[in-house]
Formats: sequence, C-alpha cells, structure tokens
Amino acid sequence: MISSIFSGLKILDLSTVLAGPSVATFFAELGATVIKIENPVTNGDVTRSWKLPGENQKERVSAYFSSINYHKQYLWKNLSDTQDFLEIKKLIADSDILVVNFKHGDDLKFGLTPQQVHDINPKIIYAAIQGFETQPDRVAYDVVLQAETGYMSMNGTPDSGPVKMPVALMDVIAAHQLKEGILCALYQRQIDGRGSVVTCSLEKAGISALANQATNYLMAGHVAGRIGSLHPNIAPYGEIFYCSDQKPLVLAVGSDKQFLQLIEILGANEITSDSIFSTNQQRVIHRKEMSERMSPYFLQQSRQYWMDAFISRGIPAGAILNMEEVMTGNAAASMIREEEIDGVSTKRVSSVAFHIQSTQ
Repeated sequence: MISSIFSGLKILDLSTVLAGPSVATFFAELGATVIKIENPVTNGDVTRSWKLPGENQKERVSAYFSSINYHKQYLWKNLSDTQDFLEIKKLIADSDILVVNFKHGDDLKFGLTPQQVHDINPKIIYAAIQGFETQPDRVAYDVVLQAETGYMSMNGTPDSGPVKMPVALMDVIAAHQLKEGILCALYQRQIDGRGSVVTCSLEKAGISALANQATNYLMAGHVAGRIGSLHPNIAPYGEIFYCSDQKPLVLAVGSDKQFLQLIEILGANEITSDSIFSTNQQRVIHRKEMSERMSPYFLQQSRQYWMDAFISRGIPAGAILNMEEVMTGNAAASMIREEEIDGVSTKRVSSVAFHIQSTQ
C-alpha cells in the first residue's frame, strides 16, 4: 500500500544509475507523483542493460533498474532535442523537486543549471548528486569512491586484500543524505516559500559515514586495517563461529557482563578463569586465542540451539543468512514491492523502513 504523505508533491527525475533514482523512488513510495525522463537515443537509464547472465536480454528492464525505480511514470525525451526540451521545461515549471546527477558541465550544456531552472520555477528544489566534490570533472562510480574514501582499505581480511562492499554503498549513503537535504529544503520552503539548491557528493557522503573509524584515527591515530568482521574496539564482536550443522553465526558481545553470560551458556568456564580474557581491552589484545578456545564449544550444538539460548539470555548474536534466507524471512516479506514496468513483472525491497503513527 502506497502511503499518501507526499500526495500532491511532483518530482521530475532526470537522474540515472542508483543514487538519484532511489531518492525519487523514496518519494514515490510515499505518494508523490514522479516522472522519470529517459533519453531514447541512449536507450534510457544505463542500468536497464545491467543484467545478470540469466536475465532476459531482450527485455528493456533489468533487476538492477527495477531495484531503484518504482511507481514512476516514464517519459522518453532527449534533452538535446528542441521540442523535447520545451516539454521538459513545462514539466519543470509544474514540479516541486528536480533530481539530477549530471556529469560535470552537463547542466550548462543542457541549459539546466540551478539558476536556469529557478528562472523557470523559483520555488523548485533543485537536488543534485555529484561524484567527487574536490575533483568534480572526474568520472565517479561506486567502487572508485569506496576506494578513495577508505572503505576498501578497511574491508576484507589480511589475506583477501582490499574488497568493495557488495552493494553500491556510496550511492546508497549519498541517496540518504540527499533525501535528508530535500526534506530540510521542503520544510524551509514551508516557512519562506522559496526554492533552493540541495547538493550531495558521493565523496563527502562516504566520508560522513566513516563514523567511529574516522574518530579512531582523529583521536587515537589508529589507521583501520582489514580485520574482516572484527571490531577494533570490542571483543568478541564480529567473531564468526561454526556450529555442529556447519552453519555460521556472529557475536556482538559488548560488555564484560555479556561475555560472562556467553561463557556460562557455552559451558566454557575454564575460559573465564584466565585473566587475559577478564576485560574487554584484554580480549581485544588476545582475541585470536580467545576465538580459538571458544570455537570447539560452538561445534557441540546446532546454530538454532545456540541462537535460541543466546536470544533467551539477551546475548547479541546473529545467524549469518544468505540472500534467499533473508528474502524468504518474515522481516523482508512486508517490504517487497511488486510492479509491472514495460510489461515486465518486477520486484524490489521498499526504500521506506520507518513507520509514522499520528497521536490522538
């Protein structure tokens, strides 16, 4: 069921790939009217062609495209065509938000700079995704930004070498930042009635999400390395253990009290008798030995047995699920959105994960 919170809001989506289209989809899910413009000369959004080997190559819709385009109207218009451009200008005049991710200089090339757009519609919110803010003329794709904002240097193991996240994380983070900026701009427009320009770069969005890893460096000079799922400050946090059925789980034990409870559940009291595991800092220092001594205990029971025991005692632990297990689970079931696009049945997960309930 589509929420109507943004009913009446009109969005023109000139963006491609992931970040911009996902922002427009977010508003579409919440009731906004979204018109996506695609260039017929280039066969539309490039993600239409980003297909898995098993996908139908003849269809104009891919799973990737479907993941971030939902509940939109699709118009095929060429910004370089005079008549098409006039129609787009009419749409701009009637829109509340314009979403773009032009290559550097293309806004000027197409006559759609923020100033030119505001000359058409002074109240419109011009929302632009950029790549590199410090080097705006560089071509910016997610893996490049993951490399240059520190993520690949931290992700992986000492043996694996640098590894990218398996989702376009920079695009996802930048999309969230742009949504927040647009919402702030909408609130400001309610106050003063004026349009605005909201910009967000993948580069700075990525840096903003470094969170504790950035502060570990800024305050302690610690340069994060590739430690897999392990946490640099907490142990056992991120340690992975295999159970008797060879299914993995991960621990997120964040206090000495939780560690003592964990050891009690495992029946591994001999571990707590060793002072090198008595405090979190000691466990971080001696985490390899700690993990080696704990592993045999997990092999005594199935993953479900341990998960039931941990959950009942409030021990933070998670079963490591594959995509099939996640998408067929109860949590994902209510988040799957289905729609037909260009005659193709499509599915994706909702971009809305929050609930709003009015008070009486």
